[in-house]
Amino acid sequence: MKTEAQRKLEEIVSRLKDPEDIVMQSKEITQKLEKVIALMNNPDKLVMEKNEMTHKLEDIVHLVNDSMRDPEVDVDYCIPEVDTTAGTCNITGDPYVLVTYTVNDAQPTRKISLGKTALQSTNNDLANHVMLSVEQFKDEIDTIEMG
Repeated sequence: MKTEAQRKLEEIVSRLKDPEDIVMQSKEITQKLEKVIALMNNPDKLVMEKNEMTHKLEDIVHLVNDSMRDPEVDVDYCIPEVDTTAGTCNITGDPYVLVTYTVNDAQPTRKISLGKTALQSTNNDLANHVMLSVEQFKDEIDTIEMG
């Protein structure tokens, strides 16, 4: 619980230091502080939320794996405690999917974030978002290669 509270407090401090984020600060900071206080008062809720998020991320990994059939695309996951298949991952930030598209001896990559906003979607919607992002990435690279 201390780690989660510390992470939320660090996020609040970083938001306070961002001058471009002044408009949203008051409401979001109040919500984050209220959540930290609630978590400190009810540590079991934190464990329950973490378990729900872990199950959601596991389901998304399975859905993406089941949908991905392109031999030119490698999908690596940087999702701590669920699936971390990439050689190097930034485990301090939001979980993400790292897509590598092999074309003409080049291997461009794209990071698809699974941040808090994305994780509010249903599992199927989020998996579809990842697959759509992969297709858009491939189209962009193909356009560059042909153009």
